[in-house]
Amino acid sequence: MDKSCIIPVVKSPQDYQAYRISPDATNRLAIIFEPAVVNLSITYCLEIFDVGGKTPPNRHQFAVETFFVLKGEGIAMCDGKEVAIRSGDTLLVPPRGVHEIRNIGSERLYTITVMVPNENFAELIRSGVPVELDAEDIAVLRHTLVPDSV
Repeated sequence: MDKSCIIPVVKSPQDYQAYRISPDATNRLAIIFEPAVVNLSITYCLEIFDVGGKTPPNRHQFAVETFFVLKGEGIAMCDGKEVAIRSGDTLLVPPRGVHEIRNIGSERLYTITVMVPNENFAELIRSGVPVELDAEDIAVLRHTLVPDSV
């Protein structure tokens, strides 16, 4: 057996801490993996967009950012180009592309968002306002039905 192999890191939804980057942000990011945990320059998170929610236009100097849509529908914009996104779609934003994502659906939009290299993304997220994942968020992660009481 290769002695350089490390034990894999396993986390469950109850281990995730979510944040709003600013108090008025209409999206939340729950960090799943980050450099401090995996010793790699990657940030891997669940991004949750409220109905009508969006990211502010932003860009990354070196990082490639990908979004895998778990649930919902939205519009992705990059350098003036727009494309519709929905469950099952994957979006890749190259370095230096000015981009934003908007939820245009009638329910929350959920993406798995990955940035490589980290380019201080995890640190930006952690500098925000801590928030909790609710039953709907956990249900999407577990791919289960949401109880009527939510």
